Amino acid sequence: QVQLVESGGGLVQAGGSLRLSCAASGGTFSTYAMDWFRQAPGKEREFVAAVSGTGGNTKYAESVKGRFTISRDNAKNTMYLQMNNLKPEDTAVYYCAADRSPLILRTTSERMDYWGKGTLVTVSS
Repeated sequence: QVQLVESGGGLVQAGGSLRLSCAASGGTFSTYAMDWFRQAPGKEREFVAAVSGTGGNTKYAESVKGRFTISRDNAKNTMYLQMNNLKPEDTAVYYCAADRSPLILRTTSERMDYWGKGTLVTVSS
């Protein structure tokens, strides 16, 4: 059983930056592909970014490409999401998720195996 805990959310002005972290425990971190999803009020959960088990492959939603960077440090059992040039439409609860297939970069929440409880990001205009 893998436990995931997100941190780093908060309130930031448009154009600002935040770095989210996702700390994992209870499993061999490098054997999981990791994703970030987000859910804005009144909207469905949506894919943000994914990284393979080794960190060598990444995938991004079009809406964040060029502004967000996903990465991981397997020695620290931690994944990150660096968010730059934030926009009000980035306001959401951000969730990290783990997938037992380390080479597959999934973009649908239904296929993820473990989830954190989320961290709130609020971007003011």
